[in-house]
Amino acid sequence: MVHQQSSQARLSPSGDTEDMAEMSRLLAPRLAYFAGVARTEHVTRAAHEMNVPQSTLSRAMARLEQDLGVDLFARHGRTVSLTTAGRTFLASVERALAEVERAAEEVRADADPATGKVAFGFLHTMGAETVPGLLHAFRADHPRIRFSLVQNYGEAMLERLRAGELDLCLTSPVPDAPDLVARRLDEQKLRLVVPADHRLAARRRIRLAEASDETFVTLEPGYGLRRITDDLCREAGFRPRVAFEGEEAETLRGLVAAGLGVALLPPPTVPRPGVVELTVTAPRAVREIGVAWLADRADTPPVAAFKKFLLSRRGSLLPA
Repeated sequence: MVHQQSSQARLSPSGDTEDMAEMSRLLAPRLAYFAGVARTEHVTRAAHEMNVPQSTLSRAMARLEQDLGVDLFARHGRTVSLTTAGRTFLASVERALAEVERAAEEVRADADPATGKVAFGFLHTMGAETVPGLLHAFRADHPRIRFSLVQNYGEAMLERLRAGELDLCLTSPVPDAPDLVARRLDEQKLRLVVPADHRLAARRRIRLAEASDETFVTLEPGYGLRRITDDLCREAGFRPRVAFEGEEAETLRGLVAAGLGVALLPPPTVPRPGVVELTVTAPRAVREIGVAWLADRADTPPVAAFKKFLLSRRGSLLPA
C-alpha cells in the first residue's frame, strides 16, 4: 500500500513514557474502527454497520497505519484483508476493547439505582454495632444495593475519599476542609477507663484533671480519638503521659485491664472484664461523628440514596 506523506512525523518506536502516552492517545479512537473493518473485511460494509461515513473510516485506517508505521490491510478491489501485522494487532485490539467494555459495564452496574454499589468507610469503633445496624435499616428499602466497606482511622479514610476510593465515610472529628462536605450526625460520650483494682475504680464520675498524674494508653498520632484525648487533657490543664500507643480501641481496653494505664474511650460494644468506665464530668468529653464526601463529585443514584439515609439519622446514628 502507498500512503500520502503527512507533515506530522511518525510516532517514535522508543520506549519513552511520553511517547507511549502520546501513541495511546492517538490510537485509542481508531481501534474500534479498525476492529470493525477487520471483522467485515470491507470498508463500505463496516462503515454502514458502524454508522460512520466511508470516507471517515478510510482516512482513520490510513492514519492508523501511518502512525504505527506498518500496513495493517492489503487491498483487493472493494475488499481488504489483514496483513500479518494486522492479525497481530487485531488480537491485542480485541482484548483491549473487551476490557474497555467490561469496565464500562462494571461502572454502569455500580451506578444502577437498584443494584449499584456504595464504597463506604467508617471508624473501627463503629464496625461491631453501629454500621451493621445502619446497613440493615437501609437495605430494608434498598435490598439489592451493594457495599464495599472500609474500616480505618479518620485521616486515612479522608485520603481514600480524596483519591476516589470511597464515596462516603463516617469519621471523627468532623473534617473542615474546602474540598470536602461534612455533616455532623451525632456525638458519642467518652469515658475514662481504669483498671478494676485502680484507686479510682470505686468512683462513678470524675473530673479529668484528677487523672493528671496517671499513665495513659492512647491511639497513635493521626487518629481522631488521639487528637480528642490530647485536646481534652489540655483543656483539663495537663499533658497526658503516654506509655503505650495502639491502633484499636479494644486493644487499649486490654492494656488498661492489664494495669498498664488509663484511657479515654467510647463505650464498648460488650462490657470488658477487668476495667471500670467512669463518666467524665469536666471537661465535656464527647466526640462528634459526621459523614463526609468530596465537594465536587456527582453522586450515583445508590450513593445519593445512602447519603440521604445517613443524613436522616442525624441525632440517632449511634445505638442508645
